[in-house]
Amino acid sequence: MNKDITKKGKLIVFSAPSGSGKTTLVRHLLKQEELNLAFSISATSREKRGQEVHAKDYYFLSLKDFKQHIKDDDFLEWEEVYRDNFYGTLKAEVERLWALGKNVIFDIDVSGGLRIKRKFPEQTLAVFVKPPDLNELIRRLKDRGEESEDKISMRVAKAPAELATAPLFDVIIENDNLEKALKEAETIVGGFLNE
Repeated sequence: MNKDITKKGKLIVFSAPSGSGKTTLVRHLLKQEELNLAFSISATSREKRGQEVHAKDYYFLSLKDFKQHIKDDDFLEWEEVYRDNFYGTLKAEVERLWALGKNVIFDIDVSGGLRIKRKFPEQTLAVFVKPPDLNELIRRLKDRGEESEDKISMRVAKAPAELATAPLFDVIIENDNLEKALKEAETIVGGFLNE
């Protein structure tokens, strides 16, 4: 099987530090039928959280299976985000969505987002979602109530390095007012898809 992914539709990447609101923006955009978007489900080696569902929220893989996919060059991009916690985009997932005639939208970390942009510079719109400030980021992560203080601390510790990558993205949306950010995301993505 040819491991090179064929170029077809457009790719919309949303990246940000955890708690910036990128998932909220992506979910909103997916509801805008005129954009013809489909969500790229990431693969991960981490355990399910709460009500998460396999093949809907993530493709949950064992650490062994994830590493085998890396060896087999099955990923468009992947990263070990935390020790033994891998995340990645399977090439087959993007191919599946393109076969449906969709543009693909990603909700992924900054490293993965920039890798996709480098691989497909012309057909990728890379959007960075910026939180108003670090304190607001911490508040949002705590309000989720999904993770331990240790996990939140790990996410907050990564945030300054992630924020420093913002200028490498095509567009920065500051999420200090959700309504404004949602409208801005619609306008930017709609404009890119109509180019």
